[in-house]
Amino acid sequence: MRTSRTSGGTAAPESAPRAITGAVWTALGLVYVVWGSTYLAIRIVVQTMPPFLSAGARFIAAGLLLLGLVAWRYGPGALRATRGQVCSAAVVGLLLLLGGNGLVVLAETSVPSGLAALLIAAVPMWLVVLRTATGDRPPLRTLGGVLLGFGGLAVLTVPGISGEVRLSGVVLVVVASVLWSLGSFSASKLSLPDNPFTGSGYQMLAGGAGGIIAGLVRGEHHTLDLTAYSTASWLALGYLVVFGSVVAFTAYAWLLQSAPLSLVATYAYVNPVVAVALGALVLDEALTVPILVGGAIVVVAVSVIVGTERRQ
Repeated sequence: MRTSRTSGGTAAPESAPRAITGAVWTALGLVYVVWGSTYLAIRIVVQTMPPFLSAGARFIAAGLLLLGLVAWRYGPGALRATRGQVCSAAVVGLLLLLGGNGLVVLAETSVPSGLAALLIAAVPMWLVVLRTATGDRPPLRTLGGVLLGFGGLAVLTVPGISGEVRLSGVVLVVVASVLWSLGSFSASKLSLPDNPFTGSGYQMLAGGAGGIIAGLVRGEHHTLDLTAYSTASWLALGYLVVFGSVVAFTAYAWLLQSAPLSLVATYAYVNPVVAVALGALVLDEALTVPILVGGAIVVVAVSVIVGTERRQ
């Protein structure tokens, strides 16, 4: 999952054409593959590690690493922020990373990674709902995409209703997508640090601290045994810290400044496809009819929403 002011947000009109260079395609490939693969990595982590404590450790480590890189690249002054900006970053971080990502991590203890990714793909739909609730009037085509997407979500809940997976896990992912959307929406309204990397670092620290507290409240520390965690889980956690939370985010932030927004926005419907494919290939997750049909509907709906919004 991502930590950016524009994460899941509506693309703004482009003022001038931007060249699509080899570096752009490389960065876009990173965002496609790395963010799409985070669902698989999370599934591997929670096979032997406690969900909230592992997620909290991931974001604290990633936040410290990112802030260290900011201080090295721009100087310590780049870390300065007002109390209000830090508080705003903390609120966004808790919504995105404790609520949005944390619930996905918990859900993936019982829900396949591909299904989780498809349910999270509904974020653009929830953002449209939030915009509409606050007085915005999206185009009819966008609203049609939202309705289509909700139909896809209904199909995706079938495995939970039928007992193929835990319904509670499916519900957790849906709630996570709503909280991620709320965090993304709030980020566009709140005053955050001027340097987006600094803001994201503070968001990671707040979300990571929230994850640690949630893990302690759930009693995950009572069964804490570092020697019992598999090598695969440790490697997956390291991958999430370095690649999922730092490398891919940096590539995404660079793309926002260097590539057409209409091209960057395609991650919204490529990531779930990558996640489903990796889950099936690596973990042999079943590609059931509800997942294939519901997933296809959601991906089409998201492409309609993103395609319509970027033309406004």
